[in-house]
Amino acid sequence: MAEAERIIGTPENPEAVGGEPERPGDVVGEDEQRPKGRRKIAVLFAVAAVAYAFDLVSKMIVVAKLEHHDAIEVFGEWLRFNAIRNAGAAFGFGEAFTIIFTCIAAAVIVVIARLARKLYSLPWAIALGLLLGGALGNLTDRIFRAPGVFEGAVVDFIAPKGFAVFNLADSAIVCGGILIVLLSFKGLDPDGTVHKD
Repeated sequence: MAEAERIIGTPENPEAVGGEPERPGDVVGEDEQRPKGRRKIAVLFAVAAVAYAFDLVSKMIVVAKLEHHDAIEVFGEWLRFNAIRNAGAAFGFGEAFTIIFTCIAAAVIVVIARLARKLYSLPWAIALGLLLGGALGNLTDRIFRAPGVFEGAVVDFIAPKGFAVFNLADSAIVCGGILIVLLSFKGLDPDGTVHKD
């Protein structure tokens, strides 16, 4: 965690966070940087809230209308909605480690919340928001669904042909992860600075 906080540290160069170029005699104080950081935090939590809401509503509909019924064909045999309960990780991996995945999801949420106060990059805010919303979505299932607290099975329903069944939370996590990889390849750090190796 200390390494993550070091990487996401507050930028010293205002140009890195979209500010005006520093002129001789200018003093860039925390008051000028704080509003920009707050906007990125707002974006992070807004993206997380939207991702979480879509996941939660979709699972409520699936449980009410689709569970214990035949699968619905969306695009013939290529894409179906088929309700299942998944005790493992995303895409059905590791069903014997439900409690471990619950702890990992909780840890991810805590780390993102801690690092958010030093976030100055809009793309990183979106990526972390997707991760946070997805983690919260699946953690909600782990806590509140059968068979019990921290052992609950996640509701999955999106079933492409020849692929594992997943849900919108899994999709948000994967999209957030892909975006983070792309940002890292481009050299954009969470604090808004750009580096070239």
